[in-house]
Amino acid sequence: MRVSNTDRDQVVQLLQEAYAEGRLTLDECESRSEAARAAVVFKELAALTTDLPTAAAAEPDTVTADLMRIDRRFGNVVREGPWVVPRRIEVSIAAANVRLDFTEAVINVDTVELDVDLGLGSELALVTQPGVKVVAESLDARQGDFKNQTQDDGTTPVFLRVEVSGRLRGGGDLIVRSPKRNFDQRMRPDRAT
Repeated sequence: MRVSNTDRDQVVQLLQEAYAEGRLTLDECESRSEAARAAVVFKELAALTTDLPTAAAAEPDTVTADLMRIDRRFGNVVREGPWVVPRRIEVSIAAANVRLDFTEAVINVDTVELDVDLGLGSELALVTQPGVKVVAESLDARQGDFKNQTQDDGTTPVFLRVEVSGRLRGGGDLIVRSPKRNFDQRMRPDRAT
């Protein structure tokens, strides 16, 4: 998908803020800003900011007991640690990354409706634990990839069902994975938690 002048200006502003915070050198800021002004598609803009946080990188746009809404162009949003899982989650992103980590989440519901609209250069990662089942029967993934990298042995009771609907456009990816284990856990699986 092609970018607009507003999209280019937003990325240049993020780069200038990163320079002011000391995250980029002057040369890096100038070269990335030049590349942003010349960008034609979202993927080119996304590549310029993937290693930078945004002003609200850790917080979604709306959070209530029943709804969490994330609407983002560029940047990263992360929910991890002890966050409360609502009944409905809406994620609409373009050239952005979102990670929802359910491993330490406070889960008081048995079903979550996850409505997604993932645009070009976007990735939504769901980090799950045994007992969390992700079902994507209502997901239109013709223009993106849905990858469930978890393994269900069939013996763990399901305590949370995540029902995914919506669409993946222009190469947007939805990935479901288990938590990453550290080196010691991989070498000694009997001690893994």
